[in-house]
Amino acid sequence: MNKAIKNIVIVGGGTAGWISAAMLAKQHCSGKNSNVSITLIESDQISTIGVGEGTFPTMRKTLRTIGISETELIRRCDATFKQGAKFVSWRLNDKKEFYYHPFNVPSGYGQFDMAAYWQKKENQQQYGRFAEAVDFQDQICEAGLAPKKIVTPEYQSILNYAYHFDAKKVADLIKEKAIEMGVNHVVDKVIDVNLDDNGYIEYLGCEKSGRINGDLFVDCSGFAAILIDKTMKVPFISAKKYLFNDFAIATQIPYDEGEDIACHTIATGQTAGWTWDIGLSSRKGMGYVYSSDHTSHEDAIKTFAEHIGPKAEGMDFRKIPFTSGYREKFWHKNCVAIGLSAGFLEPLEASALILVDNSVEWISERLPTDFNSMEIIAKQFNNGFIKKWEAIIDFLKLHYVLSERTDEAYWLDNIQKESMSDRLQDLLALWKYHPPHINDTDAQFDVFPIASIQYVLYGLNFKSDLSKQDYLYNNDMLAKKHFQQNLKMLDKIKSSLPNHREFIETIKLHGLQKI
Repeated sequence: MNKAIKNIVIVGGGTAGWISAAMLAKQHCSGKNSNVSITLIESDQISTIGVGEGTFPTMRKTLRTIGISETELIRRCDATFKQGAKFVSWRLNDKKEFYYHPFNVPSGYGQFDMAAYWQKKENQQQYGRFAEAVDFQDQICEAGLAPKKIVTPEYQSILNYAYHFDAKKVADLIKEKAIEMGVNHVVDKVIDVNLDDNGYIEYLGCEKSGRINGDLFVDCSGFAAILIDKTMKVPFISAKKYLFNDFAIATQIPYDEGEDIACHTIATGQTAGWTWDIGLSSRKGMGYVYSSDHTSHEDAIKTFAEHIGPKAEGMDFRKIPFTSGYREKFWHKNCVAIGLSAGFLEPLEASALILVDNSVEWISERLPTDFNSMEIIAKQFNNGFIKKWEAIIDFLKLHYVLSERTDEAYWLDNIQKESMSDRLQDLLALWKYHPPHINDTDAQFDVFPIASIQYVLYGLNFKSDLSKQDYLYNNDMLAKKHFQQNLKMLDKIKSSLPNHREFIETIKLHGLQKI
């Protein structure tokens, strides 16, 4: 089993497949003495899911590494900037009630804990909501402003950001770059997978192209999971015990004349789930994620239509069934699953694309040289990504467990202890008396940092009783300095940033400066 890894075969296109191809090609096919080849096989008979239109700031690094111009992304992929997420009606059934999870970290993060000082009633009264008090990005979002200026170079920022974009158009753009880097593109349908005597994939049989050999096979075939499931029979671990939602309805909504483009995802709590609202430059992507145990499909469509308003009349609604969960292993023998084939969690906080980014980066940096090293690297990959998936499930569940919408079965069921992992129960018990600390997570495996946890926790009005250790939080002067500095920065930055829609139009016309 000392066979060298020279031929990588990716099954499936879409965002996951083409990001995998491009990142691997960038790292392993551009070197002077490289003998690694990459082939991507995708069928023109199978459509992609294509509703993953929100991202996390990790996507900036990925696109920049691939070599995509940010100007090109905005011009060709209906892309806009995303500075975080706004959660409406998650704590109370009230459209005026909301909190933000912005992408900026709190003032003093990592050195001074603003969360502890915000707990003091006088600071809440003076400085407002948690995200509003410890940073100013949510106010920039509320004002509809962009996170940078036209003179800010590509991929650089004034405020941290990610993107909203048309997932299919992004996949096509990345495809072009990947093919330029030497990726062999095969448009065909995989009809057979041949295993050798040791259970490793030896080759794929394609309808028109015949036999395609490989050493490492990457399954990006989406929910079909052609390799990891149908061939390698790796079991799927359901997370439905924690995350109840199992259906999504999606549609596209046109803008009104001159309507602003939100520079954040809007997630609104509904009777049996939540709706998303994502603003692209040409239209909005909207959807309703819900639990079929708590509502009928007919009522879900009715709820969604009421949320959209008059524009819902005559709209096509696409229904997507799913089960939240993940594979028992992601890398088995010489097959590794990335994207929907590895698993899926409800589309909250753009976790699907974060895991694609993380997976491809790991494999690109640790591509095994031969089958012996592959066995060790696969074990590391599986151990690491099991922890990542479990941590993300806990983070997503955190959005539900503090809801006060106790007059509705869906929200009432979500706050029951049996619907939470033991780890999350322990952390919530700890946070009652100690603000979230970096030691509460495993920085190597937790995708979302403590800052994100704080924004959700205290956005939902969680109370940490610090009275028994109030002597640890006696630097009120420094806390006041941070609170006041945020207000000053808000005034300074707010007056200098452009309107989001106007900024997108300016980029389309003139482009951003190259780095």
